[in-house]
Formats: sequence, C-alpha cells, structure tokens
Amino acid sequence: MGVSSESPQRAPWRDLLDSQLKQTPGYEFTIATIGYDSQQRPVPRLRTCGCRGFFPELELHPKGQEAMDQQVEDGGNPAVFESDMLTFTTDTRMEKLPQLESSGNAIEAVFWLKDLMTQWRIKGTAYAIGNPQGEYAEDERNSRQEIKKALRATEDSETSKWTWERAVTKYFANHSPVARGSFRNPPPGQPKDQNPSSSDLKLGQKVMDLHDPVARANFRVVIIQPQEVERLDLTDQENGKRWNWKISDASGTGIRWHETEVWP
Repeated sequence: MGVSSESPQRAPWRDLLDSQLKQTPGYEFTIATIGYDSQQRPVPRLRTCGCRGFFPELELHPKGQEAMDQQVEDGGNPAVFESDMLTFTTDTRMEKLPQLESSGNAIEAVFWLKDLMTQWRIKGTAYAIGNPQGEYAEDERNSRQEIKKALRATEDSETSKWTWERAVTKYFANHSPVARGSFRNPPPGQPKDQNPSSSDLKLGQKVMDLHDPVARANFRVVIIQPQEVERLDLTDQENGKRWNWKISDASGTGIRWHETEVWP
C-alpha cells in the first residue's frame, strides 16, 4: 500500500503520551460515545477499553507472534508505517459501532495515569476496520481511506508489502485464545433464556486459528484519529499544569497542531 510522499508530521504530544503509557503496563482508557434512549434523546455512553497503542505499531507478546509466524505469510506486515492514532478492539455485536456511526464517528477517550498523576483527553473521529469483505464493503473502504491519510511511512521501499488484512490479523493475534474465543460468545447483552442463533456461539471457547471465520466476522479494530488533545499534570497539586493541542490546519497531508497552555 502506498501513501503520499508528504506524510503528516509527528504530533507534538505524541512522544510524551507514548512514553507515559509505556510506564503504565496494562493501561486502559475510558471511551465516550453518544447513544439514544427509548425516547430517542441523545445520551452519553461510557465504557473502559484496553488501549492497543498507536496504529499499526502494536508490539505482540511472544505467543501472539508465534501464532503470526505459523499462520501468516512473513509473520505479518513489515514495520513500515506509524501514526498518532490510538486503537482498541471491539465486537461488532456491541453498541459502540452503531453509536459511533450515528454521531458521525465522534469519540472521546480519557486516560487517568494515577502513578504519574496525569490525565490525557483525546477528542477525535473513530474508524473501524476488519470487515471480512474487505474493500468490497463500503464502511471498510471508507475507513481505510481516512486512516491512510494519517499514516507516516518509515521505510518507503517496503510499503507495497503491507496489507490491511495482516494489520487486523495482528491485533486479533494479540488476544489470548480465550479472548479470541469471546468473539464466538452468544450475542453480548442478549437474555440468557434466548438461545443463540448458531451452535458455534457458546462461552469459554479457545480460538487458535487466527482466521477463524466466526470470530473474525465479529472482530473489529477501532482507530481514533485525534483532532484535539489535552494533558493535565497534577504532579504538583499546588501548581497544576494543563496543555491543549488542536489541529489548526489539515489541508492535504499538512496537518499542523497549535499548542496552548491553559489554566488547570
């Protein structure tokens, strides 16, 4: 896959956030989307998700890489792209994706890194990839086009060997066999007295096949394209500090960020 020779510049907040996340093993963030109640009024919806780092720079645990080496050509994609976009994974049968679609994919994510006494707030647009139909599915095609605009090539000579399918498979491989099996669970939120529509759907399954058709049909990677980022530093509570970054220019690939220090 090729990208424009004028790749977006690295966001000014990106390295600091990356460094702080790496000091917080097993970090999660709170995701906010917009849902609708029974009277069709817009209401906030929150959940805690495991952050999977910056797309597509996921570092696999050894068992995950072993599975990739055994089941995916060349063990996966070459490491030729980076970005400022954060990721999480979800099940298509949950409410996150319909809520995102209904609000124009608007999303907000918040990290509270207690050990560092720092909060990060990321506002932006979320795109899901992983539809088994690939480019034949309009939603998948549109998501890839938007994500592609924000990718930076780190090694142009190898970009043609990179594929979206292997990128998604890597995120699936990063889950344990039991976690992969959760995508073969009965539909989340469905009453237990209603039998699943398929005998393939049951609790406690272990999925070893990275291309399992049932699990992969329900699996998606969600990529957050930031448009505004805030950092609140409370390490000195008598003199808290807060910074805000907003995209000031997004013409073509020339994304520019404007930094402002604000009152905490």
